[in-house]
Amino acid sequence: MNTPAHLIFGMAAFGRADAPRVTAAALAGSLIPDLSLYGMVGWHLRVIGTPPEIVFGELYFSERWMRVFAVDNSFLVWGALFGLALWTRRAWAVALTAAALLHLALDFPLHAGDGRPQFWPLTMWVFDSPLSYWDSRFGGRIVGLVELAACGVLAVWTALRFPQWWVRGAAALLLAMEALSSGIWRLVF
Repeated sequence: MNTPAHLIFGMAAFGRADAPRVTAAALAGSLIPDLSLYGMVGWHLRVIGTPPEIVFGELYFSERWMRVFAVDNSFLVWGALFGLALWTRRAWAVALTAAALLHLALDFPLHAGDGRPQFWPLTMWVFDSPLSYWDSRFGGRIVGLVELAACGVLAVWTALRFPQWWVRGAAALLLAMEALSSGIWRLVF
């Protein structure tokens, strides 16, 4: 899924209208599994000047990058952290780790040929899904439209549940970002 969709889903599922810190943690947990990708891609594209076709065609699939992705996309790592969060009974930690697990669960069935290892440290195996959230060869147009529609419903539902202006603004901004990113993938691929 596109990162804005993860943020919308995480905020809708684990944010709490009466607890801004919990809502912020849910947003953070929804983002963390993609941070290493943004950091490495940004470094190569903006700082080093690596051509995009090298970044997305070679580096993304390299053993070195996959080792990084394996840690922040591991069901086992996030599951252990979720267990710890439940044990300590800290609502913000539960929201953060649960949102990260939701991110992984939503990504798992939607990466055809570009998945990440999600069962580290046991294995570096990558599930090759028959579906893609972006690639039209694997249903990306339909999946993208379903993703966008679900984001629309969840963003409106979140805005109605939360009286805080920043949450409503975040929901609207994330929905706009999702619409733009989904539209770009449908046009490009």
